[in-house]
Amino acid sequence: VVFLGARIWFFWSLVLLSVIGILAAYTTMLVVLGFLLCWEKNELYLHWYHKIMVLIVILLCSFLMWILLTFWRERWLTIGLSLQVFAPYIHLSSISAMVLLSWPVAFYLIHLEGEARMRRYQNTSERRRNKWCTMLTKLRVLQVVVGLPFLLILLCLYVVPFGTYSPCVQEKDKLAPKPDFFGHRGAPMLGPENTIMSFEKAVEQGAHGLESDVQISLDEVPFLMHDYDLRRTTNILEVMPNASDEQSSFFYWDFLSTLNAGKWFADSWIKPFFGMKPLSEADILARNQKIPKLSELLEIARKAKKMVIFDLYTPPRSHPSRSSYIRLVVSVILDSKIEQHLIIWLPGSERDYVRSKAPGFQHIGRLFTIERLTKEKITRINVDYKNLFYNGLKEYKAANITINVYLVNEPWLFSLAWCSSIHSVTTDNIQVLKEINHPYYFMTPDFYMFMWIFLDILSAVFIVAIFYSIW
Repeated sequence: VVFLGARIWFFWSLVLLSVIGILAAYTTMLVVLGFLLCWEKNELYLHWYHKIMVLIVILLCSFLMWILLTFWRERWLTIGLSLQVFAPYIHLSSISAMVLLSWPVAFYLIHLEGEARMRRYQNTSERRRNKWCTMLTKLRVLQVVVGLPFLLILLCLYVVPFGTYSPCVQEKDKLAPKPDFFGHRGAPMLGPENTIMSFEKAVEQGAHGLESDVQISLDEVPFLMHDYDLRRTTNILEVMPNASDEQSSFFYWDFLSTLNAGKWFADSWIKPFFGMKPLSEADILARNQKIPKLSELLEIARKAKKMVIFDLYTPPRSHPSRSSYIRLVVSVILDSKIEQHLIIWLPGSERDYVRSKAPGFQHIGRLFTIERLTKEKITRINVDYKNLFYNGLKEYKAANITINVYLVNEPWLFSLAWCSSIHSVTTDNIQVLKEINHPYYFMTPDFYMFMWIFLDILSAVFIVAIFYSIW
């Protein structure tokens, strides 16, 4: 999703992928058609705009692939993670697909064999050896080109479980408890992010903890705001357009408290999350949400006994709280009277001071080494799931490190976290994930082995029968 210059949400990726998909499919058809014509030694009759389209699509796809590989490199890691979950099902489905594919493959191979036999008969009767030998060679090459890859792929599918690993293939008694939920900026699919309504919705949905982002105003009031400016989630463009590009922390609290922080969410004709349900009449108060203080979030957490974790933004250089913001936030937390063990302290600065003033805070690190976590006496980590699953998940679990991963919104990804014994996840989609009572795509090793052997035998019998019947 991109917040365009027009200040509206637009799912550009859906449109872009649809257009590129249509163009790529059409261009692929033209390329295949051209290849077949060249194979049969026929002249190409592609119109000039078809040739231009093929060139444009190739250049466009190459450019987009470069962008994806350069700027969205971490996104590709998600593909590998998805294969960990879906690998057993892709394997079993692929064997079934090969059985269906064996019918046209068998028909084509046997058709080539019949034509080769006919050519061989013509070769002995008409004695045009050179010409017919070339034709026979061409037919044999076609048989090898079609038949050999089919056979190799089929054999690989028969043995691929020996080289695959899926966390969701395990014994039922080894499955870890369901991970807890931290509401990412509250429940941002049910209320405007980082507002009182959003956090109350997260509590209603049974969140184990609340996650937020804290900045410091010019008059030293900690408030909740994720973005470095106020344009996306407030009405500052209407109230003070000339200052809309200013960093959020360069405003006084008296002004920040007057801004509307919910209208963008309630009145947007396209919602900030794909598949988000429209607001009910009872949720009309979303339009009147304001930017909350950190103390207001702490009050909600204190009453509901929910844990709190937050990113604390370092004020800019010229900000009056630049050197004292850690102490300021600790003071606000202590004044709120919230139980100290409910605070999960993420900021890495001045940990010794924080421990001395608030010994009950639970300190949490990022993707640090085990040695560093041990040295700093940290037993919890908060990490991006893409980085964790590729960087020492087993080592952290072996060291009894409590793990929270973000940002987990899809049921399959939550299932992967559950099967991997992750302790908690930060999510936007708590209302959906809380309904999952058992990880998706879970199966026991014995059941997977039974299905694997059964499908291998059944597919082999079907494929042999198909070839025999056509022969």
